[in-house]
Amino acid sequence: MLCRSSVKAIEAAISSRQWTKAVQIVELQDTEVATKYYYKIGQHYASVQQYELAEKFFVEAGRTTEAIEMYNNAGLWEQAHRLAAKAMRPDEVAVMYIKHAQTLEEQARYKEAERLYVTVDEPDLAITMYKKLKQFDHMIRLVKHYHPDLLDDTHIHLAKELESEKQYRQAEHHYLEGKDWKSAINMYRSKDLWDEAYRVAKGHGGANASKQVAYLWAKSLGGDSAVKLLNKFGILEPAIDYATENCAFEFAFDLARISAKDRLPDIHQKYAMFLEDEGKFKEAEEQFIKGNKAKEAVLMYVHSQDWESAQRVAEQFDPESVADILTGQARAAFELKEFAKAESFLLRAERPEVAVKFYREAEMWSDALRVCKEYLPHKLQVLQDDYDQSVLSKSTRGAETLVSQGREWESSGEYLRAVDCYLKVTSDITQDVKVIEKCMVKAAEIALKFLPADKSLEVARAAGQRLSLSQRYDSAAQVYLGADLIKEAIDACMEGEEWNKAKKIAKELDPRFESYVDDRYKNKLRTEGKAEQLADVDVVGALDLYVERGQWLKAIETAEQQSPKILHKYVALYATQLIKDNQPEQAMELYVKYGTPANAQNYNIYKRIVDDILNSPDLNNAGAYKTWADLRDMLLDLCDNLKKSADAKSKQSEEFENMLLIAHYCANRSACLGQESLKPLSAKLSAALLRHTDIVPADKAFYEAGLHAKAIGMENMAFVFLNRYLDLVEAIEDGTLDMLDNSDFQDTDIPFEIPLPAKPHLTESQHEEIKEWVLAVSMDQKVEQVLPQDERSTYEASLVAASTGITSQPCVVTGYPVLRNKLEFKQSGHSANKEDWNKFLMATKMSHSSDCQDVLRFIGQWCGSTPNPSYSFQ
Repeated sequence: MLCRSSVKAIEAAISSRQWTKAVQIVELQDTEVATKYYYKIGQHYASVQQYELAEKFFVEAGRTTEAIEMYNNAGLWEQAHRLAAKAMRPDEVAVMYIKHAQTLEEQARYKEAERLYVTVDEPDLAITMYKKLKQFDHMIRLVKHYHPDLLDDTHIHLAKELESEKQYRQAEHHYLEGKDWKSAINMYRSKDLWDEAYRVAKGHGGANASKQVAYLWAKSLGGDSAVKLLNKFGILEPAIDYATENCAFEFAFDLARISAKDRLPDIHQKYAMFLEDEGKFKEAEEQFIKGNKAKEAVLMYVHSQDWESAQRVAEQFDPESVADILTGQARAAFELKEFAKAESFLLRAERPEVAVKFYREAEMWSDALRVCKEYLPHKLQVLQDDYDQSVLSKSTRGAETLVSQGREWESSGEYLRAVDCYLKVTSDITQDVKVIEKCMVKAAEIALKFLPADKSLEVARAAGQRLSLSQRYDSAAQVYLGADLIKEAIDACMEGEEWNKAKKIAKELDPRFESYVDDRYKNKLRTEGKAEQLADVDVVGALDLYVERGQWLKAIETAEQQSPKILHKYVALYATQLIKDNQPEQAMELYVKYGTPANAQNYNIYKRIVDDILNSPDLNNAGAYKTWADLRDMLLDLCDNLKKSADAKSKQSEEFENMLLIAHYCANRSACLGQESLKPLSAKLSAALLRHTDIVPADKAFYEAGLHAKAIGMENMAFVFLNRYLDLVEAIEDGTLDMLDNSDFQDTDIPFEIPLPAKPHLTESQHEEIKEWVLAVSMDQKVEQVLPQDERSTYEASLVAASTGITSQPCVVTGYPVLRNKLEFKQSGHSANKEDWNKFLMATKMSHSSDCQDVLRFIGQWCGSTPNPSYSFQ
């Protein structure tokens, strides 16, 4: 019941045209009922042009096609296409719209047809439509938008169609739009519309194009009209040139005859050249003659070897060319090896020089010389020289030819020419050195016999130089001697390393050159590094060479065979080098081996050796004995030599005596360190060295003295010495002694004013170890910061008594003062404490220590023997 009443309600609303109410009721119905009435409602809204509502109800009713048709009928193509694209396949849409478009096209509704074509992506159909309609602007508009790459081609295509339809202006427009102005010009030219062609050329092709069009225009006119036209444009002369360049000779002649007769010869010549290239020689000849270029006609025939025609034209129009023709015939004959015929032609042409040239180029020298001698005698010498040069450069036969020719000149008395021939035989033309040698010697002999003095000297020098270059030094020397060129002869001998012969020549012929030879020989040996040979003639030079090459041992060995002065010069040089290389011990060994002379210039070397060894680390042990013993022996030798010299008792002598004493203490200490029983003596020696801290590095001396005192349990003394060591290290770091406390060493002979070492002797770790020990001991109340004293109430190692100022002698064994039980040696100024002496003797006897024995040997050498009988250590 409900359904029937709804249907009636819908029917009533539709009948009464209450469409809105009908829609409201339909929207409440099921699909089957609603579909039927949606279609009717859609038809209503379509009829009243409410297309969007109509579309909605058609679609709801499943009648999309009616909606599309509605839009199409209403001309609403975009809306129709939108809906069709959703409801239909693309090909169906395309077919439908193309069909509609064609219908519109038939109805002359072109704009709408275009829109439909474009809508379905078929702009080409729209383009074709406009082309058929000849609506080219619309056609071009679409091509420009959809096919810009084809725009120029489209313009040109249209232009050609328009041209065929005789619509020239429109065709021109499209040619120009298609950037093909040349086709526009050609269109007007083909239609004989020259004014239009010229206008386009001038407006779009530029000056050259307009001139070409004007030229072609004039050519089409011909005669006076052409001349007037070209004059109008001011291009008559260029037009003539253009015509000849493009082989339009008749047109060029027409233009020239009417208004530029002066150009006729030039046109004739160019026309003739064109004809010559074409092989039309007769016509070319005519044009050359008309162009007043008869010589060119002659040359044309010469080039083609038409001698008869060339001769005819030359005799008639250019007699001066006859010689050229004969020369051309001669050249051709030479190429055919018809030499006599060629020579005949050239002699007729009065050109013998060309004959000589041809013969020379063909290397027919005999014929060249014959013609030259007969017709050009003034050029014979030059040709002869050229011939000689040619012969020189060819082969070994060139040398034979020169020798043969030289003999001929010699036999005919032409000695200068003979010499020149012999001198031309060089290594450039022959590798046979014997031939060169014979020729040079022969040249010199002839020159010395027959040529003036100045020339003979010149030849001798040249021959000698060539012989030396060929390494024929003996022959070179003989040539030089023949010309009294003594120095040159000596030089040749030396260059060939004939030194004895050079020396002999100098000695016998000019003694002034003896030293010259000697110097050259020495320099040669020096340059070649032959020191052994150099030593035979220049010992010092050889020694310097050894030094220069760093062969020091060889230098010293060689110097040892010379005088002591020379020996010690090179020992000093070697020692200096070793010191620079931080090898002072090796420098010292040199003087131990070769002696230590009291030469003032060596004093700094000796001092530097002492200073470097005293500053060396790792010498505070028994193993260092040899180093200290060598230093001691070196200084003893020096002091002994000083006593015999002018420096005896000088400040230098005293300084070296102190160094000797220090070296002795250090050597003795190393020997004592090797024996357990003698270690107390080594401590004494270290303490004694403290009085020499003006020479021994102070921080090192106090460190070693403290170390040795500590080793034998003398902790008070060790504490004082090592504390002083620490103070000295601080002073080294501060760079001044001003803050040093000297109170512990008052009334001792230990100096206060001493040089500060450049850097501390110990490493950082060693220094820290000493610092820790001193700090620990300073806390021990058993250890006192005092030095031990003897019966003088004076520090026991001091030589000077504090109360009396009396200075005691130092013990040669320990360096301590000798106060009682004194043992004196033969040489005054040396003594020993008997107790220390006997202890040292006993230890030596018991241990058989070679170091201790060497100490005793040295003391005996230095101080003399003691009054006591000596021990035997066998």
